[in-house]
Amino acid sequence: MRTFSLTARAMIETMQQLMNTAMADTSAKIYVAGHNGLVGGAICRALRRAGFDNILTRSHAELDLCDQAAVRAFFAAERPEYVFLAAAKVGGIHANATYPAQFIYENELLQCNVIDAAYRNGCRKFLFLGSSCIYPRLAPQPMPEECLLTGPLEPTNDCYALAKISGIRMAQAYRQQYGFDAISAMPTNLYGPGDNFHPENSHVLPALLRRFHQAKLDRAPSVTIWGTGTPLREFLHVDDMADACVFLMQHYSDMSHVNVGCQEELTIMQLAHMVAKTVGYTGEILTDPSKPDGTPRKLMDSSRLFSMGWRPRISLEDGLASTYAWYCEQLASGSIRAK
Repeated sequence: MRTFSLTARAMIETMQQLMNTAMADTSAKIYVAGHNGLVGGAICRALRRAGFDNILTRSHAELDLCDQAAVRAFFAAERPEYVFLAAAKVGGIHANATYPAQFIYENELLQCNVIDAAYRNGCRKFLFLGSSCIYPRLAPQPMPEECLLTGPLEPTNDCYALAKISGIRMAQAYRQQYGFDAISAMPTNLYGPGDNFHPENSHVLPALLRRFHQAKLDRAPSVTIWGTGTPLREFLHVDDMADACVFLMQHYSDMSHVNVGCQEELTIMQLAHMVAKTVGYTGEILTDPSKPDGTPRKLMDSSRLFSMGWRPRISLEDGLASTYAWYCEQLASGSIRAK
């Protein structure tokens, strides 16, 4: 585990800033951007569990975060004290490879608009949500925060990654130039209630849940997964991620972004077998090496966050079971998110 040193004066200044900006008043106005998404919805749940009841939200239809004038008018009118930026255009390998222009354009626009408007309208503390894809394709494993910008990105999602890197740097620049208390959290691969189960644009875990569920219903003899099945991935339940975001807003204030993971990994093939077992599918699992694997390995070094006292609570086995139960409930009610 790495150690971090501060001069006595810097430590005092950091603690004073943290006391001045830490999210402690449960009546404070908190804006969660992207509350209808996977992470935003979980952050709202985590805030309510922690006793915060003045949560401000807007749907995309109510507020287009890519519209600078609308964003500025919203912040001027509402003046939230704390902001969680969980809104983003996201997707899996296929979506990133198919729509790279939209991924870089929309993400750059919305994060620039929201960060700047929050600062200009008196936001006390701001959390920007990034992604593990910001790190080089062949980064050291596990990936520490310091390996950012030390090598080439994974080409299948480099436009999304570049937008997120820009968001991190913008938060740092506003802290450096204006003293704006903006922090950034970098989650590993997330899953859970509220995920996107679109047949083409979803991430790997919800895609596997949907496909194995359908294969069970169809009594299909086999399911073919993308790639070789050998890439290693780490998965964190979104409720754990949301708890980490609230924890960081209450306990962290510094320039560096912070990794959020569980530091446990498995291959995509191992994940496929876990999903098949959870769903109750007993057919054969095949691979398609003609499809891209993506980054060979992505394990986050979360020791910085762990050293602050935070740890995940939900095991992958339990998280898969509860997510599949939620998925089945959503299918039965006709309200599954698939876009």
